[in-house]
Amino acid sequence: MKPKPVEISFTPADNQRLANLCGALDENLKQVETALDVVISRHGEHFSLSGKSSQTKLAAQVLRHYYHQSQHHLSLEQVQLGLIEVMNPQNASASIAEGDEATIIKQPASPALLTRRSNLYGRTPRQAQYLQQIQEHDITFAIGPAGTGKTYLAVASAVDALERDLAARLILVRPAVEAGERLGFLPGDMTQKVDPYLRPLYDALYDLMGLDKTSKQFERNTIEIAPLAFMRGRTLNQSFIILDEAQNTTPEQMKMFLTRIGLGSKVVITGDVTQIDLPKHQKSGLVEARQVLKDIRGIAFTHFQSEDVVRHPLVQRIVNAYEKHDKQKQES
Repeated sequence: MKPKPVEISFTPADNQRLANLCGALDENLKQVETALDVVISRHGEHFSLSGKSSQTKLAAQVLRHYYHQSQHHLSLEQVQLGLIEVMNPQNASASIAEGDEATIIKQPASPALLTRRSNLYGRTPRQAQYLQQIQEHDITFAIGPAGTGKTYLAVASAVDALERDLAARLILVRPAVEAGERLGFLPGDMTQKVDPYLRPLYDALYDLMGLDKTSKQFERNTIEIAPLAFMRGRTLNQSFIILDEAQNTTPEQMKMFLTRIGLGSKVVITGDVTQIDLPKHQKSGLVEARQVLKDIRGIAFTHFQSEDVVRHPLVQRIVNAYEKHDKQKQES
């Protein structure tokens, strides 16, 4: 039997608030439809929501929440981030009683970070835990699918450490697997050689510090790029070090990297063990480190899941679809 549509109305009608709620060309409503897999029909201040009963009820709560916030313009990013939090099954705040206009989006307890983004915090309980672990541990591993904020939140924590003078410099490390780490054969200086491999880290820095400030920090060598192949023999003191794409390190490289850590330094190692680009016969250093170091005090591990994806709401559904497909392949 087809579920009965959920009907909601916002009366008395306020055209400006309705326009803010719906967005230009109903873009905000389309985001709700896509994220929650419902169909929304609108006639003035009256809305009809069709789909699975649980999803239409949640969509109705979302619309009530955003109408409550619609005294001001609602950006597409605001709507998408809010939907990500509502969709997270760990977030019990989405179970608020229907009809309550209070906020249904409860922010997980998360450390405050000094960055250019004033609204930056862990959007899911695991993200909040990850930020807390970075602050409390000298070495933190973040393992999980793309879009879960592993790298972005690590860079945000590093920027915060620089702003608070908790670190003298930030060192960004990434294996250049596609070039076989033979960087000497690539054209340009060191920055130009490794630039394509560090682009996601640059993007995060520009977003969190601004282009001008980031450029000045590079000029002062406060921020340094360090290809993994060139880390051997160094000792890194008073530094915040991020090793990104660590699934593409070999066990030997991972051990070499971990033994570079000097006094007063903090390290975050991120990677996705489902996207290893190493030759098939080569074991990943991240996979081995997860096994070897899991019981060592002072080292923290955060294992992100698809529900921690903080990108376009469709990304979480894409990750879930691939996980389901891979599971079916293994079972067949």
